[in-house]
Amino acid sequence: MSRLPAYPPRTAYSAFVARPDLKGGGSAGTRATTALRTAGVEFVVHSYEHDPAAPSYGIEAAQALGIPPERVFKTLIVDTGAGLAVGIVPVDRQLDLKAIAQALRAKRTDLAAAAAAQRATGYVLGGISPFGQTKTLPTVLDASAAEHATILVSAGRRGLDVELAPADLVSVCRATVAPIARTR
Repeated sequence: MSRLPAYPPRTAYSAFVARPDLKGGGSAGTRATTALRTAGVEFVVHSYEHDPAAPSYGIEAAQALGIPPERVFKTLIVDTGAGLAVGIVPVDRQLDLKAIAQALRAKRTDLAAAAAAQRATGYVLGGISPFGQTKTLPTVLDASAAEHATILVSAGRRGLDVELAPADLVSVCRATVAPIARTR
């Protein structure tokens, strides 16, 4: 298990460490945090006041939490033609559809329709977490995650993120790591 760095209290978010030996892990329980607790992964939950008018949920999270955007990752659902898959990239970058197709060994990929993404994951757009999804989907994490001791991804609802070691994300999601992000 990775040791997460301690953060000083901030007014922009509340955080708590959820350890596998603590029941419930706090009041911010979602299917994602339940999946992480079940897997025995150490993580920190960060919450912030979500603005429905925000043009980018990921950038909003990074700004609200005071975390560099290259450490905050968004979870995107792609359609390979043969099924859906998950791509996880930094919020300040875009998913490279050709690169994720190559990582998934698919001829091509397109972003999945919103309704299909929500149905497959059980989450709403802007709150899709790689953990606790309705269906287990092939997952690819951008290689840039390895540059950081911890990264943040959605905890299963808008305004709630989990921070964990990239290796723990890979382990829980059985993810492939590949360079799938490109600059905007």
